[in-house]
Amino acid sequence: METFEDVRRLRLVGGNLALDFVNTRTGPPVGPPDDDVLTGYPELVAWAGYAGVLTDAEMARSLRLQRDDPDATQAAFVRSQRTRDRLDEVFRALATGRDPSRSALARLRDDEAEALGHARLDRAGSFVWTWRDDHTADRPLRPVVHAAVQLLTTGTLDRIKGCGGCRFVFIDESKNRSRRWCSMDDCGTAEKARRYVAARRTRASR
Repeated sequence: METFEDVRRLRLVGGNLALDFVNTRTGPPVGPPDDDVLTGYPELVAWAGYAGVLTDAEMARSLRLQRDDPDATQAAFVRSQRTRDRLDEVFRALATGRDPSRSALARLRDDEAEALGHARLDRAGSFVWTWRDDHTADRPLRPVVHAAVQLLTTGTLDRIKGCGGCRFVFIDESKNRSRRWCSMDDCGTAEKARRYVAARRTRASR
């Protein structure tokens, strides 16, 4: 599936499903995003499969739903974009030491209540929320909303950071909380290369 291959270029480095969803838009650390991998409902479904939210069978069912009820899936895609905007606002505020707006939190609360209305409790050692019987167009988004609320209510919020090289947000799980990059293989390596070039220029100008 070409759509699936396009989505696979994303790096899942957020450490939380909701943060990885925010990171489906790319760009510089400051300013608006310059690219968005979620351009339609099929891309949303492909990302959900890539992130482990949907099984192959659930992906196929969601794509059939798009063919059978395009209005419902388009509405679900628009809701997913709005939800991502709210999650971006909430977690980017926390990454910079600010409190999220009450309106964004209130809307996230409502989204969580709606999501759990379609969930069931299954036993996996302890009991967990699952959406196995949810065959609606919003199915790819509901675990994302739940992950966001779990992070806000049980996570270590001062470990949420923004990358120094791009707009990605992530959970800093390093012991001394010194992580600066979403990935050393990408943004970290690029920064090292910039420093190396700058140092060479400085030495050459002496």
